[in-house]
Amino acid sequence: MPSLAQMNGSLHIHQFYIGKLRAKQEQLYESDPELAQLLDNVAEVLSEHLVTLADEIAELEYEG
Repeated sequence: MPSLAQMNGSLHIHQFYIGKLRAKQEQLYESDPELAQLLDNVAEVLSEHLVTLADEIAELEYEG
């Protein structure tokens, strides 16, 4: 199992890439709506994983 520090690092990386995907999705919305939708879908999956990861971190911090 990864350490709390590793999990927090992963959380920040998820947030960074979600922001990047959302920004690029907005740029492509007019010129390539299919790609924009794909980026939105990827960002949504990462967002769901981020919530799960945040819950796991909160649980570890509570136990620790």
